Amino acid sequence: MTVTVPGSTLGIVGGGQLGRMLAEAAAPLGVEVVVLDPTPDCPAAPVVRDQIVGDFDDPEAFRELASRADVLTFEIELADSELLDEVSDEYDLAVHPSPDTLSLIEDKLVQKRALDDAGVPVPPFRRVDDAEDLRAALDEFGSVMLKARTGGYDGRGNVPVRDESEVEDALDAVGGPAMAEAFVDFARELSVIAVQGDDEVRTFPVGENIHEAEILRETVVPARTTDEVLARADEVARDVLSVLDGRGVFGIELFETQDGDISVNEIAPRPHNSGHWTIEGARTSQFEQHVRAVLGWPLGSTARRSPTVMANVLGTVDESRPATLGHVESVLAAEGASLHWYGKDEARPLRKMGHLTVIGDDGADIDNMLTRARDLRDGLTFE
Repeated sequence: MTVTVPGSTLGIVGGGQLGRMLAEAAAPLGVEVVVLDPTPDCPAAPVVRDQIVGDFDDPEAFRELASRADVLTFEIELADSELLDEVSDEYDLAVHPSPDTLSLIEDKLVQKRALDDAGVPVPPFRRVDDAEDLRAALDEFGSVMLKARTGGYDGRGNVPVRDESEVEDALDAVGGPAMAEAFVDFARELSVIAVQGDDEVRTFPVGENIHEAEILRETVVPARTTDEVLARADEVARDVLSVLDGRGVFGIELFETQDGDISVNEIAPRPHNSGHWTIEGARTSQFEQHVRAVLGWPLGSTARRSPTVMANVLGTVDESRPATLGHVESVLAAEGASLHWYGKDEARPLRKMGHLTVIGDDGADIDNMLTRARDLRDGLTFE
C-alpha cells in the first residue's frame, strides 16, 4: 500500500486516557483523531481534533463519528458492538478490531469458551446463574474467582469466593450474569501486548504485572522469569490472536503457574495498562502500533529499548478529591523517570489518574528499579 501524510481521520469510541494517548501517538504520523465519549471535556479532548459528546450506545453519536472518520476503533469495551457493525455497513467504513471480536471479548464467558474451543490454555471455568451454580463451582474447583460476565474492569466485578458462607454476598456484589473460574496457584502474572497488522503479527517483550486488590499497580519489563516461560507466553499470545478478527493491539493477560505453565486470564481488544511501559521503553509504543494497525499501515518495531518499570498513579483510597497532583518535581528531577498525567478532573478512590515509568541501562537491577519507581510514585500526593 501507499501511505501519505497528512493521513486519515481516526474515529475512536471512548475518550479516556487510552484515547488521549492514542491521539498523542497519532499526531506525529499526520493522523487526526475524533473521539466519542459521554463525559464533556473528556481526558482525550485537549489533544484531539474534536469530541462528540454521546453515550457508548447512542446511534446518532455513532453516525456522526462515522461520518467524520475514515476508520473506526474503540478504546473501551463498553462500546456497543452492534452499533459499530451497523455504522460500518451504513458508511462502508472499516472497524478494527472487528465488532465480532468486541462482542466475543466483552462477555467473559463467551471469551473463555472461544479460547477453550480453540485449544488455548485457560483456567477451568463454568457458568454461574445462581447460588446453586456457584456452590457447584466451589465443589468442583475449590476456591474460585467469581467474575461478572460483562462490564467489569480494573478488578471491578471480580469477587474471590472461598467457601459457601460467601456465596450470597459474592453474587450480590457481582449483581448479574457471572462465571466462576478456578483459582490459579500462579507464580506471577504476565502480559503480552500483541499487534495484528494487515498481514503481520508482532509482539512486545513479555511484561510482569503486579496487582493489589485486583488492580494493576506496576509492570516490570523484562519479566523476572525463565526464557522458556517467556517463549511459551509469546506463543500463547499468538495463538490468542488466531481466535480474534481484525487489526489492532490486544492486551493479553496470562498466569504463570508454579510449574511454569501458561494460561490466559483475560483479553483486552485495545491498548492495555500493562503496555504503557512501551512509550519510553520500546522502539514503537503500543499506541502508535494501534494507530498503524487499524489504518493498515506497516507496523513498527516492538523491540525493547531498555529495562523499564511502569507504576500506576491511583486516586487515594479514602475519598474523592480534586485532581491536583503534588510533589511532581521529584519525578521530573529523577534520572530516567517520566510522568504521564491523564487529565481527569476528580481523583476517586483507586481511580487511575496517571502513570510513571523508570528506565535503566541494559543489565540494570530490575528489583532496584521497581523500588525506585514505587518510591517516586508514593511520593506523589493529591492536594
